[in-house]
Amino acid sequence: MFKKVLVAEDLDSISIAVIQVLEELNIPVIDHVKYCDEGLLKVKKALFEKEPYDLLITDLSFKLDHRKANLTCGDELIEAVNTVQPAIKKIVFSIEDKSYRIKTLFNELGINAYVSKGRNSITELKNAIESTYKNEEKVLSSDLSFSFNDKALIEIESYDISILKLLSQGYILESISKEFKDLSITPNGTSSIEKRINKLKIYFKANNNVHLIAIAKDFGLV
Repeated sequence: MFKKVLVAEDLDSISIAVIQVLEELNIPVIDHVKYCDEGLLKVKKALFEKEPYDLLITDLSFKLDHRKANLTCGDELIEAVNTVQPAIKKIVFSIEDKSYRIKTLFNELGINAYVSKGRNSITELKNAIESTYKNEEKVLSSDLSFSFNDKALIEIESYDISILKLLSQGYILESISKEFKDLSITPNGTSSIEKRINKLKIYFKANNNVHLIAIAKDFGLV
């Protein structure tokens, strides 16, 4: 079993439950942080002392307070940790249930398991820790039932996400074009963007832009 685990969670009630699971698994060293910046510092310190963590368990959402934060969410913490210790095992324990976002965590940030907070989540977390230790791939809690091979999400590109996000913020075609030009995103012509929007509407079977945004929100794309 894992020897040294870091838990990043800002709610005391949740962190106590997670630590209890780790103690039941007889993990000798368990550290806890409430801030992502502090989590990264602990990972770096452990590496420097040649006593690295085996596992990181983190939430995605962290409430901002008076402290200035460079890393404001679990996604950013995982990405930062990957730059200094890419081989560390990573489990996300969060209320987020959007399939696209969860798939992104696996495919782009290389997490090993995802457990959604809810009924039976502590049992699910314990199972995820044990499965991750056994090197099982893409461990997902049982209440999340989607396929990693769903082509309806795999073919969506970051360019499409940018368009959808701007549409959801009320940008019109010309405004999106200007934004893309300012950010050097290509293609940035209105005709190219309009074709892409139409393709997305066909792809998601959306009747109009409003319907498209509603579907995108259901998938967690925006």
